[in-house]
Amino acid sequence: MTAPELSFNQATARDWPMLDLIAGCVTAGVRYVGLWREQVTEFGLEQTAKAVRAADLGVTSLCRGGFFNEPGWEISNRRAIDEAAALEAPVLVLVSGGLPSGSRDIAAARAHVAEAVAELVPYARSAGVTLAIEPLHPMFAADRCVISTLAQALDIAEAHPVDAVGVVVDTYHVWWDDQVYAQIARAGSRIASFQLADWSTPLPAGVLTGRSLPGDGCVDIVSLWRAVLATGYDDPVEIEIFNDELWALPGAEVLRRTLAAWSAVTAALR
Repeated sequence: MTAPELSFNQATARDWPMLDLIAGCVTAGVRYVGLWREQVTEFGLEQTAKAVRAADLGVTSLCRGGFFNEPGWEISNRRAIDEAAALEAPVLVLVSGGLPSGSRDIAAARAHVAEAVAELVPYARSAGVTLAIEPLHPMFAADRCVISTLAQALDIAEAHPVDAVGVVVDTYHVWWDDQVYAQIARAGSRIASFQLADWSTPLPAGVLTGRSLPGDGCVDIVSLWRAVLATGYDDPVEIEIFNDELWALPGAEVLRRTLAAWSAVTAALR
């Protein structure tokens, strides 16, 4: 087995300034990063693109597009595609968004996601960007993501060429699903991004920041990773953590802990 490569997702050290994050990755020998639009916008799109290229870092993904329940989603997502192309990020992660205000019709919301993705496909293909639909845990269905399972994401993606629309497999969001291994096999080469995060209890009051580093929770990350490897996936693997305790630490310490967790889980993988 070829040794997998880590991509350090910017969300894991959310408040680490862009240039410090880039320098820290270079010093640590990390060759890939996953970037977020908010931080890229704050530092500047052109400046970010120049900085990652000067550091010879690859950008594995840009997060996020989607939120198709919001007004102006078409403009926002076209802009996100342009930003991904400028960063030479091959993947734009799509978080679908929750129910429209005042609605209880989740089936209609999911149908709208499919329609919105179809509308974006020609523009994304012309930019050389793959749209990657990320299912989120069902607890986020109301306000963040009506696409809750890998099967639902694949039902949308499979209407399009494999290089146009893929899926994100995030261990934090899919571990609970009793169909996840069958759906990973079904996804095959449509897995556009594989992300690691663990599930620890009790969840914090904010829920969103309940992720922990791989190995610190109850998710069988190794088995999920082996299933993803069986599809032929050999791209860098992102660690993406939303955690208030991590965010309170200096960025270099967050990266150090991430690398320690990475070493432990990749050792178990072998």
